Amino acid sequence: MTATAPTATAPVTAAPAKIAVVYYSATGSVHHLAQALAEGAAKTGAEVRLLRVAELAPDAALDANPAWRAHADATRDIPVATLDDLRWADAYAFGTPTRYGNVSSQLKQFLDSTGGLWASGVFTDKPVTGFVSTSNPHGGNESTLLALYNTMYHWGTLIVPPGFTSPAVSAAGGNPYGTTFVSRGGEPGAETLEAARYQGERLATVTSRLLAGTRTEESAG
Repeated sequence: MTATAPTATAPVTAAPAKIAVVYYSATGSVHHLAQALAEGAAKTGAEVRLLRVAELAPDAALDANPAWRAHADATRDIPVATLDDLRWADAYAFGTPTRYGNVSSQLKQFLDSTGGLWASGVFTDKPVTGFVSTSNPHGGNESTLLALYNTMYHWGTLIVPPGFTSPAVSAAGGNPYGTTFVSRGGEPGAETLEAARYQGERLATVTSRLLAGTRTEESAG
C-alpha cells in the first residue's frame, strides 16, 4: 500500500474586523473615550465606524448649558448611528455617561430600537464592550457598565471587558469592566485615553480571532 501525503490546507486569513463604536456624550468626556477606543481598534487594521446616537434633549436644555451646546455643535459632522450600522459590524463598543448609575436615555433609546435585529439573530456571538464617564469617583461608573451589559446578555453577544490584561488598565484607575473617566477633573488624561485605546485594540483583536476561526470552519466544511 502506498502512503498518501496529507493534502495541505491553505491558511484562512480573516478580513479586517468591522467595529462600530456607538456612544452618547453630552459635554465631551465620552466622546474623547470613543475616539481613543476607535483609534485602538483601527490600529489592528480593523474598519471602524465612530457613531453618535441622536440627541433627545430639547434645544432649550442644550442652550441652558454652554458646554452641552458647544459639544453638540462641534460634533454635528459625526454620523448618527443607525440599525444598518449594527447589521454591518462584526463587533460593538458602546459608550455613555452615567445617569443615576444607569445608561443615558439617549443611548438606551437606541438600544431599545434593536428588537428586530435581536429577533433575527444579528447580534448572536458578536463581541461587545462598554465604556462610561461620570462626574464623581463613586457616581455609578461600574453600575452603569453592568446595566449596559444587561442588554448584551439578552442579545447573546460575547462581552469582552478589558479585565486586568494590560498595565494600561491599572494605570487608568483599574476598572476591569470597561474604561471609565471621572469628568470632575476636566478632559480625559493620557492614561485614561491609553486604556481606551487598549480596550479598542483588545476588542478588535478578539473579533479578528473569532472571525478567523469561523472562516476556517466554513472552509473545512
